[in-house]
Amino acid sequence: MNRKKTSIITVQDIPVTIASFDVDDYICITDMAKAKGGESRAADIIKNWIRNRSTLEFLGTWELMYNPMFKVVEFDHFKMQAGLPTFVLSAKQWIEKTGAIGIYVQSGRYGGTYAHKDIAFEFGSAISPVFKLFLLKEYQRLKIAENDYHKLEWSAKRFLSKTNYLIHTDAVKKYVLPRSDYTKQTEWLVYADEADLLNVAVFGCTAKQWREENSELAKRNNVRDFASMNELTVLSNLETHNAEMIKAGKSKVERFEVLLEIARYQIGVLDEAERVKAVKAQKGLPKKL
Repeated sequence: MNRKKTSIITVQDIPVTIASFDVDDYICITDMAKAKGGESRAADIIKNWIRNRSTLEFLGTWELMYNPMFKVVEFDHFKMQAGLPTFVLSAKQWIEKTGAIGIYVQSGRYGGTYAHKDIAFEFGSAISPVFKLFLLKEYQRLKIAENDYHKLEWSAKRFLSKTNYLIHTDAVKKYVLPRSDYTKQTEWLVYADEADLLNVAVFGCTAKQWREENSELAKRNNVRDFASMNELTVLSNLETHNAEMIKAGKSKVERFEVLLEIARYQIGVLDEAERVKAVKAQKGLPKKL
């Protein structure tokens, strides 16, 4: 899975790093361990926690639920040894022997042992229930803030596309309607037809087709309400492009060919930029993540 970003929250004066992926969040339990015994003892605290039988059962159950490549035989071997005075186990050994994905170790910047949030919260209970409560509070605050920012960004893009749509409809009103046979009562069909030209170029379907395939959602929404950031950006660009081509007197067929080419190119560029960003952020992580 690809890294989206790294965030840092402060829990009882301890900076805790969170690595956000496409599917979920991983929390640095090395940072968390510092709350229990300081930086010098963080690695030992994690080792002592992992070697505990109840911890192994929790980790193994989590892997069985979410990791189809988990090596159960190796897990059973560790579980049999748990409790013996000579038994030691590090996060790295656990990962290498069992193929675990719930924990990973990262070196360099933001280095440390990271655990899926389910596992990290369990680790929090082991080191300090109070610390875990504050961790949960700060984590939830971070998620709310991220969600609000995402909504704000999406709303801004949606607003821009609606604003450019005014430019688009003005071109239709001045250059398309005068040449059409529609009456005052049916001229709305021209606007809808031109809007669908953009819909098909960006979304691959007309507004009617989308409503037919999404009857429940269509009661209060339209296809553009479910557009991605990249799609809204391209849609906004196409509205101004189409307006200029309408003023230039190009036919609907000519305009659609140009709009489709622009849409494919721009969405491709934006999607590739996101992919490259994710790959760069992924550097230094285990291949299985």
